[in-house]
Amino acid sequence: MAGAAADDDHDFVRYAAENLFIRTKEGAIRPFALNRVQRALHRRLEDQRRRTGRVRALVLKARQPGVSTYVEARFYRKVARTSGVRAFILTHLRDSTDVIFEMVERFHARNPDPDKPRIAAANAHELLFASIDSGYRVGTAGSRTVGRGQTLQYFHGSEVAHWANAAGHMAGVMQAVPEASGTEIILESTANGPAGLFYDLCKAAERGDGAYELLFIPWFEHEEYAAPPPSGWTAPSAFALYGALHRLAPDQLYWAFRKNETLSRACGAESAEPCWLFRQEYPATAEEAFRGAEHDGLIRAEAVIRARAHVAPDQRHAPLVLGVDIARGGGDRSHIIDRQGRRAGGNVNRSIDSADLMQVTGYVAREIDRLDPDMTFVDGTGIGAGVYDRLRERGYRRLRLVNFGARAEDSRRYANRRAEMWDRLKEWLADESGASIPDDDALQAQLCAPGYSFDSNGRLLLEAKEKLRERLGASPDAADALALTFAETVRREAGVAAIGRRADSDYSIFGA
Repeated sequence: MAGAAADDDHDFVRYAAENLFIRTKEGAIRPFALNRVQRALHRRLEDQRRRTGRVRALVLKARQPGVSTYVEARFYRKVARTSGVRAFILTHLRDSTDVIFEMVERFHARNPDPDKPRIAAANAHELLFASIDSGYRVGTAGSRTVGRGQTLQYFHGSEVAHWANAAGHMAGVMQAVPEASGTEIILESTANGPAGLFYDLCKAAERGDGAYELLFIPWFEHEEYAAPPPSGWTAPSAFALYGALHRLAPDQLYWAFRKNETLSRACGAESAEPCWLFRQEYPATAEEAFRGAEHDGLIRAEAVIRARAHVAPDQRHAPLVLGVDIARGGGDRSHIIDRQGRRAGGNVNRSIDSADLMQVTGYVAREIDRLDPDMTFVDGTGIGAGVYDRLRERGYRRLRLVNFGARAEDSRRYANRRAEMWDRLKEWLADESGASIPDDDALQAQLCAPGYSFDSNGRLLLEAKEKLRERLGASPDAADALALTFAETVRREAGVAAIGRRADSDYSIFGA
C-alpha cells in the first residue's frame, strides 16, 4: 500500500505505553498498557498480517475486555503515521460512537510525539490530518448509506452482532476496503444468538470459507475478571464442574458465580449453574457464545470439553466400529470416524471433500482394509445407499445401512433412529467412566449444535437437519458420523462381529 509506515508494528506495545493515554474504568487518565487480552489479540493479528499481507479478523469476545480500545489505538497509530489512508469505525449505538471518538481525540491530544500530524479539520466524528492527507472517522450503524462512497484502508466494526441493517453495511461500507496489501478489517462483537451477519461470518470462518479468521477470546483470559471468594465458600456442583473443565482459579470461579447470579435473575434462570445469558455474555467456548435463549442443545458443552481432555485406557478389548456420514452436496463433506469402547477418533477422524461417490467409496474401503473394523455403519439417507451398495459389490460384508429417519429400536422413547443414536451418544459422553474424543473445536461445535423437542407422543425429536443446516451453514457431518457408531450394539463372538441387543456381558459399542 502506497505511503505505508516504515515500521511493521513490532513495537506497538511500547508505542502505546509511551504515546497513548486512556481513561480507565475508574475514571483516571493513564498510559495505555495493554492487558493480557489485548496482547494476545495483537499477536494473533500480527501473525495474520505477516502470513497474508493484510488483516481480515472476526473477534468473538466477552463483554468489555478492551478490544475496541486496542483496535482504535492500532488504527490511530497507522493513520497518524501513514500518508494517504483512511480509517472508519462503525459502532452499534450513538453513545458508543461518541465514546470511541472521544478516545481517539484523547490519543491525539495527549500524544507527546513532536512529529504527530497537525489536525486540518475536526467535527463531531472525524479527524483529518492535512500534512499527510489521512483521516479517521466514526459512525453509527443504522443508515444503509453510512460510509458509502469512500475508499478505506482500515475498517473496525464494533459489536457487529448488534448492528441494525447489518446486511446493508456488508454490501456498503465494508466494500470500501480494497483487497490490497496492508488493508485491515476487524469485526468484533459479543454474541447475539445463533443468527445474523456476525454469526454467519463466524460459522463460515470456522469452516475455513473466505478470508476472515475467527479469533475467540474466552472471558477468563481477562485478568480483571476475578474476585476472591469469602472464607468457607463452596461452589455449587455445576459451577465446580464448570471450573474444573476450564481450569479456573478460585478467584475466577467466584467471579463467574457472582456474575451469573445477576444475569440469571435477568433471564429467569436458576443461579446454581451457568445460565444461557452468562454463557452468551461471558463465553468460555465459541460454541456456547451463540447458543442463545431459544436454543437448548441435547448435548452440553461441559460433557464434550471433558471428553476432549479425557485419555481413555487401552480399549483394544472392545469392538472397533466405523461411522460413515455421506455428504449430500451443497458444500457438505462426507466424514468417517472410528470408535472403540470409550475412545472415539483414535484411529481415523477425517472429512472427505469430494462429490464423487466412487472416490468416497474408495476412501472408506481403504480405511476398512487398514483397520479391519468389526462393523461399519453407513448413512443410508439420500445418496449414502450408493456407497453402501458399491462396498457390498466389492465384497465387504460387515456393513450396516442406517436410515436416520427410520423407526427407532425403542420407538416408545424416540421419534426416529437419528434421535435414538444421538441420545445414546449423549449418554456415552456423560457416563462417569469417561469418554475420549478428538480435541477438535469443529467437532465440539457440531456435537453441541442440535436442539431437541418432544413429539405429541412424548418421544425425543432432534432438531431437523434442514433447519440445523440453515442455522449452521453446513450439516454436522462429523458429529453425525460419530452418532452412527451408536446405531446398534456390536459384540465379538469368537473373533466374528455380530449385531445384537445390549447385554451386560457384551463388550459393546456403548462402552467397554
